[in-house]
Amino acid sequence: MTTPQTTATDILVLNAGSSSIKFAVFDAQLSERVAGLAEGIGTPDARLCIAKTDLTAQFSDHPGALAAILAALPEHGIDPQALAAVGHRVVHGGRKLTKPLRITPDVRAEIASCTPLAPLHNPHSLAAIDTMTGLVPNLPQFASFDTSFHATNPEVATRYAIPRVEETKGIRRYGFHGLSYASLVRRLPDLSGTALPSRVLAFHLGNGASLCAIRNGQSVATTMGYSPLDGLTMGTRSGGIDANAVLRLVEDNGLERTKAILNHESGLLGLSGGKSDMRNLMLDPSADSAFAIEHFCYWSLRHAGSLIAAMEGLDAVAFTGGIGENAVAVRARILRGLEWIGARMDVDANHARKLRLHASSSKVAIWVVAAEEERQIAMDAQTLMETL
Repeated sequence: MTTPQTTATDILVLNAGSSSIKFAVFDAQLSERVAGLAEGIGTPDARLCIAKTDLTAQFSDHPGALAAILAALPEHGIDPQALAAVGHRVVHGGRKLTKPLRITPDVRAEIASCTPLAPLHNPHSLAAIDTMTGLVPNLPQFASFDTSFHATNPEVATRYAIPRVEETKGIRRYGFHGLSYASLVRRLPDLSGTALPSRVLAFHLGNGASLCAIRNGQSVATTMGYSPLDGLTMGTRSGGIDANAVLRLVEDNGLERTKAILNHESGLLGLSGGKSDMRNLMLDPSADSAFAIEHFCYWSLRHAGSLIAAMEGLDAVAFTGGIGENAVAVRARILRGLEWIGARMDVDANHARKLRLHASSSKVAIWVVAAEEERQIAMDAQTLMETL
C-alpha cells in the first residue's frame, strides 16, 4: 500500500453521470495526480477503474460508488480525510447559478430546484454532494455549472418565441458543454502564443456535440437549447427536430417511449442502424455508416454558418471533444465546408494530428484544443478557496 502523501491543497473533482462517476485529484499546481471512473452503477457489470487499473467493486447506487472511490484513493497515495476541497460538475444551474460557487444549503437547494430542467443529471450531482457531506463533513465543496458559460448570451438568443407565462417556467435556451468551452478559452492563448481571437467558433464534438460562438471570450450563441438534445446530430440524440414531429412521435409512441427514441436511439445510432461511436462508423464501409458521418458533418456546418452570422464574422476555429480531437476525416470534411469564409487546412498537419491545423494562406486560425473539463473544475474550486 502506498503511504498517503496528500497535502491540504489537493482537490478531488467529481463528475456524476446517470450510471457513472468520473473523478480526478489535482495538486496545488493543477497537475493531475490520479483519475478514474466508477461505471455500471446499479448493474451487475459495475466496475471501478483507477489509474488505468480495473478493481473488483460492487455498488448499487451513486453513494456506494463514491464510497468505493474514496476507499481506493489511499492505495494511490491520497488520503480522503486530508483533501482541501471537492469540486463537482453540475449540469444545470438554471437562471440563477451562473458562476462557480461554494456549495451552501441555499446553493444546494437551488441545484435541487433545477432538477426538472435536468432530471437525468442534477439528482446524481446532489447524491455526490450529500454523500461527501456525510463522509467528510468539514470538507469545502464547490460546484461548476455546465450552463453558466452561456449566461452571457443575449436574451434574443435564449428566448423561445412562446408566451411569457411559459417562458417564466424556465422554458428557454440554456446551452451546455460550458466547462469545455471555458477551458478552451483559457487554453487557446497558451497554445497559440497570441491573444484569444475576437471571434472563435468552437466545435465540441463527441457523443454529445455542440458548437459555441465565442466573441471576446464570451459565449454569444450555442446550438444546444433547453436541453442537451437540440442542435447537432449526436451519438444517440436526434439533434434539432421540428416540434410537431415530436408531437407526432408522442401520439404514436407515448411520452416515455418518445423520450427514449430521441435521446437514446437516434443520432448516429439511428442513422447507421446500430453504431453510435464515430470510430466504428469510420471503419465500416456501409452506405448507412457513410451517410451517418455525412449527416453529422453537414449539420455541424449548417449550424456553423448560423453561429458565424451571430458573431458577424470569424477569426478562428477550435476543435475539442473526443471526435474533434481525434477524428481526422471529420475535421477535414468540416474544414472543407468552411473554405468559403477563408479557412484553409494544412492537410499534413491534420493527418499528423498537430494542434495547429491552418495553412499559411488561411484567413482563419484553426486549432485543436484538448478538453480539460475536470481541470477547469479544479481551477474554479481553487480560485474560490482563495476567497475563503
